[in-house]
Amino acid sequence: MDLLSREEYAVEEPIGNDLCTRIRRSEQALMAHHEAVLRTYGLTMTQYTVLLTLSREGGMSGAQVARSCGVTQQSMSSVLTNMETKGLIRRETSPVHAKVQIATLTDEGEALLDRAYQEVIVLERALTDAFTPAEHASLCELLERATTVLVQQTGRAAAPPAD
Repeated sequence: MDLLSREEYAVEEPIGNDLCTRIRRSEQALMAHHEAVLRTYGLTMTQYTVLLTLSREGGMSGAQVARSCGVTQQSMSSVLTNMETKGLIRRETSPVHAKVQIATLTDEGEALLDRAYQEVIVLERALTDAFTPAEHASLCELLERATTVLVQQTGRAAAPPAD
């Protein structure tokens, strides 16, 4: 496969059609919206994701929550400590491994998640309403396909070069 230089690519494909740029702009707009909404509840995006994850999955270790949220275990440890101090989660020793703490939602954490989710879901509804059902289904399928390619390319980029 011949690789194009950035200059050659720019001649072939105008920047306005750059899918990576469009995906990044969409992601930035989504994050800005969610962060603005969540700020009114005293939550960061990571904290909200932790609440949502624990709500859906039940009790999880810090390592499991970190993987689910896409952050390091060290970062998650401080997030969970902060959330426990706020009374949003509780951590108890795992019945299987004495050194592992299992995080679960408290009633306060569940209530805060419910209130924040009611505002976050407004954007989901607005996006859904912006498309016909067929367009929505197609967009979801196309985004899944794009995500698959992005994950594959990330794996290739992280692999050591072949000799």
